[in-house]
Amino acid sequence: MDLSTNYLGLKLRTPLVPSASNLSEDIGNVKRMEDAGASAVVLHSLFEEQFLVEERELNKALDQGAESYAEALSYFPEPKEFHLGTDEYLKYIAKAKAAVKIPIIASLNGTSVGSWVKHARKIQQAGADALELNIYYIPTDPNITSSQVDQTYLDILKAVKAEVTIPVAVKLSPYFSNLANMAVRLDQAGADGLVLFNRFYQPDVDLEALEVKPNVLLSSAQARRLPLRWIAILYSKVKADFAATSGIHNAQDVIKMLMVGAKVAMVCSVLYKQGIDQIRVIEQELRAWLVEHEYESIQQLQGSLSQKNCPHPSEFERAHYMRAIHNFKAA
Repeated sequence: MDLSTNYLGLKLRTPLVPSASNLSEDIGNVKRMEDAGASAVVLHSLFEEQFLVEERELNKALDQGAESYAEALSYFPEPKEFHLGTDEYLKYIAKAKAAVKIPIIASLNGTSVGSWVKHARKIQQAGADALELNIYYIPTDPNITSSQVDQTYLDILKAVKAEVTIPVAVKLSPYFSNLANMAVRLDQAGADGLVLFNRFYQPDVDLEALEVKPNVLLSSAQARRLPLRWIAILYSKVKADFAATSGIHNAQDVIKMLMVGAKVAMVCSVLYKQGIDQIRVIEQELRAWLVEHEYESIQQLQGSLSQKNCPHPSEFERAHYMRAIHNFKAA
């Protein structure tokens, strides 16, 4: 049984890839992911805000003693005081590469074009096999138009691509006025892959403390419907590879994503709920299903039920919505 797939130009043993999360902040966990059967690992993200804080701290340190006598060298801080989290991230990439044989995909998380994108080159130099660009952008200014929002994504991608030669995937949210157009434009701008979708974590209100608090909810099975639909629609319309993420908890979820056109299925919530070893369980179930249904490889699955190849392509559009509403009956 051939479970291999190609994603971002990387030959992967299976389509099972843990997505970016704090699970990968520990080298031991990265090793466990490889042992459990992960074909690649997306590391936890390095955030634009980290670069900005570090730049401010560096500038503050450099300004210390600026008005003092020139010979008072003690006012100039030693380089060891410039502890940069970005440097630690780069070292971590190198450690991860040394610890495992599977590809390591680094993750950059940002919302604007700036000096932080230049660190993409350092990420490549640290040994990352590919880079996932997580653009977690929530526009709240009513004066910003949708075209300006779209252009921000394109500008960030182009700036990063100008810094690296390794493959770059863009992790998107579904909140565009025309997602299909955005996907095509990102593809034309050089995206090697599109990761669908980023789940924005919504804040909650603490009624007792009367304050806003963070609230992280793990994905449910329902969350897979959105990436499944859009990968099916976009399959064959762009050259970039598709990675499906959100709501992928078992082998059946993986199979569905492959059938609509994904090259890999990224898992996260299920690893928090059931442990990293669940990767092995999903692979075993995937193999069993393929044998039972007489498939020899997952290449036979990929794209077979995309909108392009589906016997009833309108099922992914408005016709499906109308039929679902018409046939629904309350219990």
